Order: sequence, then structure tokens, then C-alpha cells
Amino acid sequence: MSVPSFRAPAVAGLFYPADAATLAATVGSMLAAAHPSPLMPKALIVPHAGYVYSGPVAASAYALLRPLAKTIRRVVLFGPAHRVPVAALAATSAASFATPLGQVPVDGTAIAAAAMLAQVKISDPAHAEEHSLEVQLPFLQTVLEDFSIAPFVVGGASGSQVAEVIELLWGGPETLIVVSSDLSHYLPYAMARQIDSATADTVLTLRSLAHHEQACGAAAINGLVEAARRRHLRPKLLDLRNSGDTAGDKSRVVGYAAFAFTETDHG
Repeated sequence: MSVPSFRAPAVAGLFYPADAATLAATVGSMLAAAHPSPLMPKALIVPHAGYVYSGPVAASAYALLRPLAKTIRRVVLFGPAHRVPVAALAATSAASFATPLGQVPVDGTAIAAAAMLAQVKISDPAHAEEHSLEVQLPFLQTVLEDFSIAPFVVGGASGSQVAEVIELLWGGPETLIVVSSDLSHYLPYAMARQIDSATADTVLTLRSLAHHEQACGAAAINGLVEAARRRHLRPKLLDLRNSGDTAGDKSRVVGYAAFAFTETDHG
């Protein structure tokens, strides 16, 4: 059997710069503009649009990780399926994921453990063109040092099925959980603000989202919320904006939010 190959970048040059120096400068600039609170997050919710639209919102979460650069060694990633139908959760057989900033190793032990669950299947096609996970990697590569990832594309999974994977890979301070999700899609600016504010309140009160129109990553968010209730995590809203705030056009906007979840004895 051949050794699994790396997963090549699919949206470099589309969602973020393909040139390594330009990408590093872009991410560095967004992180520098963030003003992070002194939190020690166990989990994050971050958006996944093109950097010009959602990058500053994502940066408000990733800037929190700089003090944890030597602590976090594994990032468990969940992002919604946009390209390939996924029954529940899709893991990967790839040994690493690549971006213009280099390759990030996949934690094969974590993937093997998760694949023992009935809802997790190995599906490299589900990952091949998926942007919801890929766009998180340059931020992680910038703020962390030596780390691996356990990436999962989430399709028709329930929140409880996602929560079971989160619990399995919970680990200790070395493990960070990242859920990738945008909020409302293509609504007028004022309506989006109202709906996204209500969605944020739902997350902050650790209630489950009712449908994917609130957030494309609703299943993964609900999984994190379920685990957060069980683990007594404290959520904090870091940023809530939409593409009308970041890119100007307010006729049809997409909503973005960043949340940090901290353990009750931290932050």
C-alpha cells in the first residue's frame, strides 16, 4: 500500500493569496489589527469566506493563540461540506495538508481513533476541494509552531455525532478544537444583522441552532455546544460582522462571527 499523499491547496489564489510572501503579509496584517482579550481558548468558531470578506473576523480568534504557540500541538478541525455530499463526517487518509506556507501533518492516530466511530468515514474526495478547512490553515501556521491537524468535513451529521468525535479527541491543553462556519447567506444587510445577532445569542447561551440557514456549519456548532455544556465551557463573542461591513456591498451579504470557548478555570 502506498503512503498517503499530501492534500494540495484547492483555493490558494481564490480565497487567499497563492504567493507565500503575500499570504504571510496578509495574515500577519490581519492578526496585527486584532486586539485579543487575554483568553486561553479550548475551542474556536471562525468563518471561512475569502480573506477579504471574513479574514479580519477570523483573525480576532486566531490572535488569541499566540501565547499558546508552544502549548497547542493538535488542532481538531470541523468544517461543512460544500463540494461533495457527506453522509455524516469525512476524515482523510492524507499524511499532510499543504498551503503556500508549507505542509501541516495530519494526526494519523487521531484519525484512526475517530474512524472507529460509525459516523466517521475516510473520504479524500470530500476534502480535495473543500475550502472551509483549508482557509483556516494559514492562520494556524502563522500563530502556532509545531502542530498537527485532525480534519473532518461535516455533512449530514447530527450535533450529537459531532460531539462524540469532539469528546473522543478532547485531550488536554495540547488540543484545540476549531469549528469553521459562516452565518446567514445572501440576505439584505439589515435582515442579516438581525438574524446573525440572534444566532450569536443562541451560541452564547449554549443552545443548539435550529437549522443550517442560521449557519452553514450548524451541525458542527451544535456538536461543540453540546460538548461545551458537558464540559462547562464559557463562550465569548469576539466579532460579529458581515460582508457588507468588510467588503462594502450591502445588498446581499454573508454573516461572519468569531467565538472563543474557555474552560471555566481559564480566561
